[in-house]
Amino acid sequence: MATSISSQSLLLLHTAPISSYPSSAAVFFLENPVRNGAIRKRKLSRKCRAMVQETVQGPSATYARQMETLSAKESLLLAFKDAGGFEALVTGKTTSVQQIDVNERIVSLERLNPTPRPTTSPFLEGNWNFEWFGSGSPGLLAARILFERFPPALANLSNLDVVIKDGYANISASLKFLNSIESRFIVSTRLSVEGPLRMKEEYVEGMFGSPKVNEETMPEQLRGALVQATNTLQQLPAPIRDAVANGFKIPLGGTFSRMFMISFLDEEILIIRDTAGVPEVLTRLDPGPLPLVEPITEYES
Repeated sequence: MATSISSQSLLLLHTAPISSYPSSAAVFFLENPVRNGAIRKRKLSRKCRAMVQETVQGPSATYARQMETLSAKESLLLAFKDAGGFEALVTGKTTSVQQIDVNERIVSLERLNPTPRPTTSPFLEGNWNFEWFGSGSPGLLAARILFERFPPALANLSNLDVVIKDGYANISASLKFLNSIESRFIVSTRLSVEGPLRMKEEYVEGMFGSPKVNEETMPEQLRGALVQATNTLQQLPAPIRDAVANGFKIPLGGTFSRMFMISFLDEEILIIRDTAGVPEVLTRLDPGPLPLVEPITEYES
């Protein structure tokens, strides 16, 4: 008995690569053209719905993560303030409860790190201010030594910042003596990339900057000594006088080094941890590069 094949079946037979299907599938195409078309339509409909859902949910998920990160950063900065800020940290006045509270919020922010390879990210370069040191941090150790030898009325550390540029870091500490003599101690270090998160820091040079005197705030009993010191400085040989004016440099020659990893980095906050896991938190001082925004693909019907 002859079998009649409609033009629609012939079209399906022509367009579908029968060789890629088993024989039973070929018979299905020949005998069920209407049902096959319905299946294709259902699959296409499900695919379009999936594309629309992905387009809608994608930006929403990104926005939710951005809001979560913003909330975590604000919470961390608030914890710094509640702990007494920079002065309380370097003088050792933060309590154990305040320290664990800050550490808890650091961990909460670290899990939201948006930068998978921070050691080579453009966000790393710039001017950063130290907000928090751990107990084993070199910055905190230097500050503690200063405050152990000089009472707060005699000397204090007003701020600590770092400039990262072209594989080098200049760590600068602002010192003030007798509330009238300001000086800066700068440590230059060389940075090398050891992995996507890990870096090595080698100390290259230290320098004491030339002191700047504010005569208006200087105690009356010390003004005579200041005039005498100024006159003595003018009588020194030119090379020594220039060295005093430009600051004293201490070559370190890579004698000291340390390893650290970057656990969080974006356009505003940098968190690093040393080999003991001690965290340091820095906030950006300069505008820095613009954050990278991933394009959102819109659904086209």
